[in-house]
Amino acid sequence: MGSGSVQVAQLAGVASNSTRRRTVAARVLLSFSLVALLFSVVAGWAVFALGRASTEANLMRSGYLPLSLALRDVVSSQDTYNTQLNHITTARNPADKRVWFETTLRIGRPKMFGEVRAALDRAFVSSGDPTVRATGIELTRESSAIEQFLQQDRKQLGELFDALGQGDTAGAERARDQLVTRGAQARKRLSQLEQRVQGNVDALLDVARARERVAIQLLAVLALLALLLGAATAWYTRRVLRPLGAVTERAKAVAHGDLAPRPVVASNDEIGELAMTFESMVGAIASANEQLVAAERLATIGKMAAHVTHEIRNPLSSITLNIELLEEELAESGGSESLSLVRAIHGEVVRLTELSEQYLSMARQQPLRLEREDVGAIVVEACDFLRRELGRHALTLDMEVADELPVVLADEAQLKQALLNLLRNAREACSPGGRISVAVRRASGGGVELVVEDDGAGIPDEARARIFEPFFTTKDQGTGLGLAITRQIVEAHGGSIACAAREGGGTRFWVHLSEAAAPAVASAGGRV
Repeated sequence: MGSGSVQVAQLAGVASNSTRRRTVAARVLLSFSLVALLFSVVAGWAVFALGRASTEANLMRSGYLPLSLALRDVVSSQDTYNTQLNHITTARNPADKRVWFETTLRIGRPKMFGEVRAALDRAFVSSGDPTVRATGIELTRESSAIEQFLQQDRKQLGELFDALGQGDTAGAERARDQLVTRGAQARKRLSQLEQRVQGNVDALLDVARARERVAIQLLAVLALLALLLGAATAWYTRRVLRPLGAVTERAKAVAHGDLAPRPVVASNDEIGELAMTFESMVGAIASANEQLVAAERLATIGKMAAHVTHEIRNPLSSITLNIELLEEELAESGGSESLSLVRAIHGEVVRLTELSEQYLSMARQQPLRLEREDVGAIVVEACDFLRRELGRHALTLDMEVADELPVVLADEAQLKQALLNLLRNAREACSPGGRISVAVRRASGGGVELVVEDDGAGIPDEARARIFEPFFTTKDQGTGLGLAITRQIVEAHGGSIACAAREGGGTRFWVHLSEAAAPAVASAGGRV
């Protein structure tokens, strides 16, 4: 009924959901895994961009640059070749020119075209990139076609020098004009090839610049996302671990003696389970402290009861006997006024005797003699025993006992004493004409439930929380032991007792007793 039981129930709920809880370690690991994944994407893209840039730089250095230089040499050589052809017919020593042309055709031109093919082979033809390899093959095919086209100059160049040797100026000029035309055509094709290579270089540079811009933008975006995700992860981790600080502060408060129950913020993880377990432990400590205080009070009562037993009970017994004798003598002599005084004294002595008996009952509770009992029958006997006393106070007693109640293990005498205490407590709370109700029924969770209600003035909320404490009472002449003894008896039976306000005024007490591990028997049922 208390906060401890509620916390235990909450803890049980957390334990039942432990298989589907989200652990703090898993959530933090997932958060940092996302950060690591994003940083991996950033690093991977950076590696890819750097690798691509390195490949293109190598292509520029070992491919296009040597190719451009080789093509430039071929174009320059062809320009020189064409220039020499334009003046060949006016040369003073054609034989020397013939040696130069033949050397150029036999050695110079093949060497320069060989350098072009070597540059193409190194950078393009042997590349693992299909696009680059296809470009190299196309460029190689074009350079080979130009070289084959220029190889035809050898025959016409021979005809040119033969005509010059024979003094055939017209024939020499025709041959020269044909060679110059072919040279111009070859020069044009070489220039186109050079421009194409330069275009490829420019395109490659444009792609590299575009990739660089995209890489910078993407890296900036990814870095910003990684920063935001890292900040969000840090905030989320702090939020997840914040209850741990609350548990630490709670532990410090408990260390300073604060055992008041506190609400636990629901959290489906280890920290929430820790907080729930810790609060349950605090409740158990508070309950243990209450029991310790109660035990200390009982020890005090025991000492007091022992003192009462040795110092008061014997004189009270003697006083009671003498008063009864004096009461008989006064009755015979007819002293009515003296007789009333003696009877008043006798009543107070009886009250003192009952008070001492209550202290002794609280301090020296007899061990339970558990037997299989029918709670309904015990309730019927107790109500019948007290019905006449309640009638003298003009009170009505209603009793309802359900059929086929579960059997419980109980000490009949002590359980009956607990019920009488509840009924007398209800009697003292009611005014003449009031009504007391007693009901016994099967509890919804198993066992037997006993309910005692009255329509009296009720108990204030601040007092209801303490009515089971020894010596606490709201009555002018009460001892504060009746309900404490009742709770002691009920809890000794393994049951529980609670109190609440009754709808329409008054108070309701209910007692729950566990069912015995045996088949149920029929009880004294019916409505009286």
